[in-house]
Amino acid sequence: MLKEKTVIVTGGAKGIGKAIALAFAKEGANIVLNYRSTVSDELIKEIENFGVKCLTIKADVSNFEEAREVVEKAKEEFGSVDILINNAGITRDNLLLKMTEEDFDSVINTNLKGAFNMIKHASKIMLKQKSGSIINMSSVVGLTGNAGQVNYSASKAGMIGMTFSTARELASRGITCNAIAPGFITTDMTDVLPDKIKETILNTIPLKRFGETEEIATTAVFLAKNKYITGQVISVDGGMVMA
Repeated sequence: MLKEKTVIVTGGAKGIGKAIALAFAKEGANIVLNYRSTVSDELIKEIENFGVKCLTIKADVSNFEEAREVVEKAKEEFGSVDILINNAGITRDNLLLKMTEEDFDSVINTNLKGAFNMIKHASKIMLKQKSGSIINMSSVVGLTGNAGQVNYSASKAGMIGMTFSTARELASRGITCNAIAPGFITTDMTDVLPDKIKETILNTIPLKRFGETEEIATTAVFLAKNKYITGQVISVDGGMVMA
């Protein structure tokens, strides 16, 4: 179902984004890998080893024009934009009273405004195609909040609201929009946590382990394949949040 489709993955150089890019490449999709700092030659080769093409684009998606360039280059290279994964995100954690305006703005701009920018540009192409799948990478803290993450929680909660509204606006043209809310996933970000904090976190997870990036990636592939799921938030969190 995904063979020769065009998939844009923002923040795709490492962690969850990397796993998603590889999962879609395995399905036969061509990958547009957006990154802000660096991307390894090894990752590009790993993607291309699946027999697909990989276009890398350095851009800051919080910048409206740079986001436009990502979408335009993807369309120029592959002829379509079929799947958009809004994964780019940063953290600037601090307690509310110590959080600076810059800390708040930078996280909102990258995580939330960046997703808006990409949806704004990609949806124009998808509307003409009358097809497409948008997947926004939210977070468990967008559903529950978390001390020391007012900015990050706000950005991820905002992505959920944006997912619902986008799904309603674009559904009539065959375009789906969903969100994934990962819990604590094994990445560079969680690897640096002190053991005591990791133990505290594990006590809040019914499955008693951190998730793997591949478990997020397989969820993204599932949502891209299913054309009758839209406006949903899929929690992949080991049971942390139960409705």
